[in-house]
Parts: sequence; C-alpha cells; structure tokens
Amino acid sequence: MDHISFLVVAVIITALAFDFTNGFHDTANAMATSIATGALRPRTAVLISGALNLVGAFLSTEVAKTISGGIVDDSLVTPGMIFAGLIGAIVWNLMTWLVGLPSSSSHALFGGLIGAVWVGAGQHGVHFDKVIEKILLPALASPLVAGMAALLATYLAYRLTARSREKAVTKGFRFGQIASASLVSLAHGTNDAQKTMGVITLTLISAGALDHDAGPPVWVIGSAGLAIGLGTYLGGWRIIRTMGKGLTDIQSPQGFAAETAATTVILTSAHLGFALSTTQVCSGGILGAGLGRKMAEIRWGTAGRMVVAWCVTLPAAAAVGAVAAGVVVHGGTLGTVLVGVVAASAAAVIVLLSRRNPVHSENVNDGTSVAVRPAAAAV
Repeated sequence: MDHISFLVVAVIITALAFDFTNGFHDTANAMATSIATGALRPRTAVLISGALNLVGAFLSTEVAKTISGGIVDDSLVTPGMIFAGLIGAIVWNLMTWLVGLPSSSSHALFGGLIGAVWVGAGQHGVHFDKVIEKILLPALASPLVAGMAALLATYLAYRLTARSREKAVTKGFRFGQIASASLVSLAHGTNDAQKTMGVITLTLISAGALDHDAGPPVWVIGSAGLAIGLGTYLGGWRIIRTMGKGLTDIQSPQGFAAETAATTVILTSAHLGFALSTTQVCSGGILGAGLGRKMAEIRWGTAGRMVVAWCVTLPAAAAVGAVAAGVVVHGGTLGTVLVGVVAASAAAVIVLLSRRNPVHSENVNDGTSVAVRPAAAAV
C-alpha cells in the first residue's frame, strides 16, 4: 500500500469515471435495436444490459493485458500521464454523447493515452506496431466483417420466413432478440470493461504496486465491471435513438441478425486480445442488416457522420490528452488539479446543454436524430 499515492487514487477514480461514461455511451450497442423493435421495454433493456456487462467483465483479461503492457511502454508511463489520457477520453465521450453520435469510447481511451504518453515520455513510449496490429487493423476490419455477416443473416432470415405469417415471425424474432441483445451486453462487458482494467493495472505497475506484465487483480476486475454496469443502466438514450432509429428502420429479424453478428465478432476479438470498438462493430452490424432487407431505407447522412467521428476520435482524444499531459507533467500537483477542474467544468456544461432537449426512456423512439437545442414551437 506504500505505493498507492494520492495521485494514484485520483487516477483510479478517474479511470472508473471513464468506465461509467463508457457504459452509458455504449448502452446503444447492445440494446438500441431491441428497444427500437419493441422486443424489450427501454428500462428493462438497460437493466439486463447493465447486469450482463458486470458478468462479462469476469470472463477474460486478454484485452486488459493488451492495454497495460501492449500499446505503451509501462516502464516509462507515470500516473500523471494516465490521468491526462483519461481526461481526453472522458471529454470526447461526453461531447459525442451530447450530439447523440455513436463514436468509439475505446478509441477515445486509446487516443488519450497515446497523446499523453507521447508528450510525457516521448515517441518511444508508444508501441506503434502494437497500435496498428491491435487497434487500427481491427478497427478497419471489424465493422466490415460484422456488416457482411449481418447482411447475409438478414437476407437468409427473410428468405426462410417468406411464407410464414408476419405476426408470428415478428414475435419469434423478438424473443430471439432478447437472447442476442443479452449476448452483446455480455460481450461488451468482456471487451470494454477490460480496457479500464488495463488502465488501472497500468497505473499500479507505473507506481510500483504491481510487477511488470502483471494481470489485473480481482478488485480491479470487480470495480471496473460495476462501473460500466452502472453506466449502462443509466442509459445513453441520446445514442440509443441514433443507433435504433437514425441509421435505418429496424425490424425484429434485422435486429436479431445485427446483434448475433456483433456478438460473434466481439467475443472472438476479446479472446484474441484485440481491443476493438464495440460501437463500430454494432454500427456495422446495423448497417449490414439494413442493406439485407429489400427496400430498407439507409440514412447515409447519419452513417457518414458516424464514420467521420470514427476517424476523428483517436486523434482528437490524443490531442486533448497531449495538452492535458503537458500541463500535468510541467505543472505538477497544481497542473493536475487545474486539468481536473477544467475537465469537471466542461462536463458540467455538457450536462446542462443536454437538458435543453432531453432524450429519455419515454421518448427515445420518438425521433431519428438528436438535437442539442430544443425545436422551435409550432405556430
């Protein structure tokens, strides 16, 4: 316990705060289509998802090891750098949540860490070969694989049920969606909760509390799973609206196909230690399911904005993390406090802005887009 300083405690709390934002930012990945098709009531959906995120956190630690000893040199990292990286990730998560944009919480975290370590320890502090292998290549491949799998599954689902009664088909696939959405939640906990586990483990290694190449302790696994589960239960309704209604008009066979394809990709990647973005995988699955149904409308404008956000997330979070790291490294304790105060103020402003046009469980299916400012009243 001698190694657990005030700064280390602050970093752990900040990491769990990021995990919480990751939970409500990514609730849509698992439950948007089930809520949109009526397979699950909104509040029931987020309760199931939150519980299974907690369970999923205990299934594997391969992704956590990729972060704690893969993308950065843990011998050069300090708790201050990790704190700065987390600030970059949290700020980006909240900004994209405000506008209902399903960007990648994972890439926000990676970007924040890369930018902070680059400034704090130099270019050699980042393992760019691992960044390409474990992050960038999976980011390109995973949504395409999930999309193609969902497209094929949707096509087959409609062909196989073409002569069945529509009411029976809808009811059957809605039951199937409960199972498939639950599996996505389990997979999300397995993949995303591990990222916070990896950050906390990296912090403990950098402080000398754990040996190099150590895996996450049980208390780290449990706290990360609980934080992401609570965040998931809170429900990121703004992003749920975008993914459930904004990309395409989802029917229950499409929702089942999209969720099943996403689960397969996420669980496979978690087993291999690839820290991919569950947001990109699930969005790819939804687009593929939309293309798989004849005459389905794809809202390519929304899809285009999402792709732009995917491309911008990592460098944007890296830039914020780099600036924060510069202040923390050169400003010491005062700099750390300053960064924390500025980040908390920005978070408060974003939350206040969201209340101008709130999206919640009662109105999540009422529209296809999210606006920050309230719509003008009809005359």
